[in-house]
Amino acid sequence: MASGSHRNGGVKVASKLDRLPPSSAGYATPKPSAKSRPSAAAAAASRRGVSMAPSASRVGGDPGVPGRVRVAVRLRPQNAEEMIADADFADCVELQPELKRLKLRKNNWDSETYEFDEVLTESASQKRVYEVVAKPVVESVLEGYNGTVMAYGQTGTGKTFTLGRLGEEDTAARGIMVRAIEDILADTSPEIDSVSVSYLQLYMESIQDLLAPANDNINIVEDPKTGDVSLPGATSVEVRNQKSFMELLRVGEAHRFAANTKLNTESSRSHAILIVHVKRSVKGRLDADQNFHGEHSMSSNLVSSFRPPIVRKSKLVVVDLAGSERIDKSGSEGHTLEEAKSINLSLSALGKCINALAENSPHVPVHDSKLTRLLRDSFGGSARTSLVITIGPSPRHRGETASTIMFGQRAMKVENMVKLKEEFDYKSLCRRLDIELDKLIAENERQRKDFEDEIEIIKMESESRIAEAERSYIDSLENERLKYQEDYLGSIKKLEEKWKCDVEKARIEHQNLCLEKAHSIEAPSICTSDDVSEVRQLHQNDKLLRQSIEDEVNKLKSEVSHWKHLEEVGNAEILKLRKMLESEASQKQKLEEDIAMLKSQLLQLSFQADETKRSLDRGVPSNLSTGFDSLVSQARHSQLRDSAYGPKASIAKLFEQVGLHKILSLLESEDLDVRVHAVKVVANLAAEEANQEKIVEAGGLTSLLMLLRSSEDETIRRVAAGAIANLAMNETNQELIMAQGGIGLLSVTSADAEDPQTLRMVAGAIANLCGNDKLQKRLSREGGIKALLGMVRCGHPDVLAQVARGIANFAKCESRASSQGNKAGVSLLIEDGALPWIVKNANHEASPIRRHIELALCHLAQHEINGKDMISEGALWELVRISRDCSREDIRLLAHRTLISSPIFQSELRRLCIEF
Repeated sequence: MASGSHRNGGVKVASKLDRLPPSSAGYATPKPSAKSRPSAAAAAASRRGVSMAPSASRVGGDPGVPGRVRVAVRLRPQNAEEMIADADFADCVELQPELKRLKLRKNNWDSETYEFDEVLTESASQKRVYEVVAKPVVESVLEGYNGTVMAYGQTGTGKTFTLGRLGEEDTAARGIMVRAIEDILADTSPEIDSVSVSYLQLYMESIQDLLAPANDNINIVEDPKTGDVSLPGATSVEVRNQKSFMELLRVGEAHRFAANTKLNTESSRSHAILIVHVKRSVKGRLDADQNFHGEHSMSSNLVSSFRPPIVRKSKLVVVDLAGSERIDKSGSEGHTLEEAKSINLSLSALGKCINALAENSPHVPVHDSKLTRLLRDSFGGSARTSLVITIGPSPRHRGETASTIMFGQRAMKVENMVKLKEEFDYKSLCRRLDIELDKLIAENERQRKDFEDEIEIIKMESESRIAEAERSYIDSLENERLKYQEDYLGSIKKLEEKWKCDVEKARIEHQNLCLEKAHSIEAPSICTSDDVSEVRQLHQNDKLLRQSIEDEVNKLKSEVSHWKHLEEVGNAEILKLRKMLESEASQKQKLEEDIAMLKSQLLQLSFQADETKRSLDRGVPSNLSTGFDSLVSQARHSQLRDSAYGPKASIAKLFEQVGLHKILSLLESEDLDVRVHAVKVVANLAAEEANQEKIVEAGGLTSLLMLLRSSEDETIRRVAAGAIANLAMNETNQELIMAQGGIGLLSVTSADAEDPQTLRMVAGAIANLCGNDKLQKRLSREGGIKALLGMVRCGHPDVLAQVARGIANFAKCESRASSQGNKAGVSLLIEDGALPWIVKNANHEASPIRRHIELALCHLAQHEINGKDMISEGALWELVRISRDCSREDIRLLAHRTLISSPIFQSELRRLCIEF
């Protein structure tokens, strides 16, 4: 019996339930008849620490049984094999959908009756199944409650058809997963809400990521206080439209393990778990604490402006359980037998938990299996749970049908305490605070600039006025000085001339007087008295003249002192102007100090904002205000309770806030840590197809290739190679990588690297390039194939898988080119020496490696000119083995057709007497 293999959309065998006829029957809301068990619910809530939400009775299902697990049963129609084998026997079940009852026949005269919340006949449409089973749960999730939809039943009874049917050809056949996402996206807004999806499988007690197959051992994290379960290592992809979700389901379904058994041509060998996280903003909520505004009126405006919005976080878990089976009926053996044992053990553990909850047992063994740990919230927790059990009509499987029915009956006794998931959106508040802070800083900068400009204008005007006053004063002072100096010199000159005249006149009078005295000696003495009086008169005149001269001199001195006083007044005016200038300079210095103080206040405000943001992220209240302290303390419990769900830092958010060019510029930073973080951000962005074109346009591809060429750090080279591998998924980018010498850089990196993860990234990039028909010759010429073959030295399975994928892509392109007449001659793979390695690993134990090598051999064999080399290297025997023993039907048929259509292979087989 072949071991389990990954599902592949190209060769997937249609389930027998694909032939279910559509139903036009009407839909009425079911009213379950099971009785309430409040004591069991209370006990379950006590065990898990869950409190009843105020609105639990509204979303729990029945008004009298809030939160009870609702169970619907669906009957699969007979398939062709059962129609022949059971033609002489009656069906083991009889449905009474109008009474919501099911009769299980023991024999022709005895039967047992069971009641369910809904009974769905074999003609029930997929739409009716969704509306009865899943739509109430989806509506609860949109209102903020957790929800679970699960399918349980025997292998081949239609669980995967009910839940995971894509309905690409017929939209009416879509399953619950597709319809649920359609309703969720229709009721949410991409601007304010977010919807993210994780797709996992529980295989052999190992949780594997179906969206990232390399992530194959995800740990379960439980909150010790609330008991909430999370998977922080799982890939979470944000979904914005139905098309992207369908693509995610295709990717996940291709990696899910399945195998062919006697009971089902494509039996699921793992439990598939789809987790949809919904985050919705709640508008129009008023503050219920009225006393807060009355007692803190001064801070009420601040608190109301800083009040964080309320968001509701909920999740929808859709679980497609692997079918229970009996080994003697399924015919499982080898690895498939081990898979069946693991499936039955996990389902048995789930049944024990449900039995304990239904019987109100003090101990619920949730830790016996990873499945029960993952579904801890779905049974006896806070989620609204809806279970659909699938059964078949064949009496040969009556035991399995009875077991499935009893599982559903016990599940109907389990009650959950449904509660609303609300919390404050502190990240949105931080963004608002950042915006407000940026506005305040910008406004302050603008005011400071305006103030500095005004000060500069006043300074320039004052300096201009002072300079003009100084020039005017100096000119007027110089003019007055020259005028008074001229007047003074003129007055001195006049006084000197007058003095000279007076002196000359006095000399002449003195001479005359002397002559007269001389004559008077000779005259009679009678005249003596007259002469004496005359001399006295002359002496008196001389004194008066001297007095007038002294007065004139004193007058000139007073005028000189007056001009000196005017000069002192002018100097005082200049001193006053200088003091005004110094005062304005002092005022300018004071204003500069005020600006510096404002800057320090801004820095302090920024520091407080950072402290607030960090404290909010840690759940510790900051010191924004007394009112805000009260508000954060009220929400602290809710934030700590859901801290386990903290998402990774959104790369999309970093992309929007920082900008791609700034991120790319950090790739050239001198700081090694900065370069490492920058290249990791670019690699994460390159993983999204929407960002790849922007990265290439901004020069990101050139920067990544430059890092491969110049960096010696192993981490940088590994992450850069991974980013190039993501970009190489686009055909246009492949040609750009080759044009910029990318294959040579990748070859050098593969030769120097020893780390298996680095080699895996490089091999993945070259493998993507190998899938381009236009690059075949250049890829071989520049050493791409030899680089792939050189990396097999590592021996790591992931590296070998990428090498095998690249060789398969190359061989497929060569085969297509040969069939179109665009290529002649021996395969470039054979010329580069790849054939011996291909033959050696054609029967590798790892299924991904073996599948790619088998495809490569089949494509090489389709070109007749490669036949002789393949025969000489032993590839013919591997082709014969593939045509007979390959687990993949499409590859087996391809090898068979190739051997039949090749004359050279037929001739060699006849020569060796081998019948084919």
